[in-house]
Amino acid sequence: MTTDLPAFPRSLFIFSVLYGGMVCIAGVLGVKQVALGPLAVEAGIFAFLLLVVISSAISELHGQKTATFLVRLGFIPLLVSAALIQLVLALPHDPGMYPPAVDAFPVVVGQGARMMMAGLISYGISQTLNVLIFARLAGPVGGEGRLVWLRGMIASIVSQVIDTVLFITISFLGARPIIELMAGQMLTKVVLSVVLVPFAITFFVRLGRRLDRV
Repeated sequence: MTTDLPAFPRSLFIFSVLYGGMVCIAGVLGVKQVALGPLAVEAGIFAFLLLVVISSAISELHGQKTATFLVRLGFIPLLVSAALIQLVLALPHDPGMYPPAVDAFPVVVGQGARMMMAGLISYGISQTLNVLIFARLAGPVGGEGRLVWLRGMIASIVSQVIDTVLFITISFLGARPIIELMAGQMLTKVVLSVVLVPFAITFFVRLGRRLDRV
């Protein structure tokens, strides 16, 4: 006896899987600082920009409520991966483990409680704000389907600025000067949002529509 599976848009399924993966990998990538010409930023920004693009694309294709729900679901892989990291860090390492990796592993995956809390708060607020701004901008530009690239770029810029303010303030206020650090991160994220997001969100929306027609 077979039963039909409930209808589920293919684009929503594929984009949701990708979204969950980017949520988990962003923190790991952020350990490395990359130089983009005169700009410097943690490499996790590329995963976060994909989160912005994917949530905006889902909002365009399946509505603001669906995209906001996906953002909230993102806390599940975030919390589970954080718990697993703490478990693995607490377990003793194998004596035969490659010696440089013994010292490097905690540096790469370990985060203090303050930074972990900063990541959770900044993720939830900035990603929710991104979806909200993207959806609300549909009105002024003439409705859904219009100027997707511009709406995505504006939403990304605002949400990434808020993300930077929240994360750096919660992580480092009182521990180190934050104004210069914050300004540099904001500038880089704004530039990347202007350069990358319009093309990326246009691609994802078109890909999603094609997937749902198959």
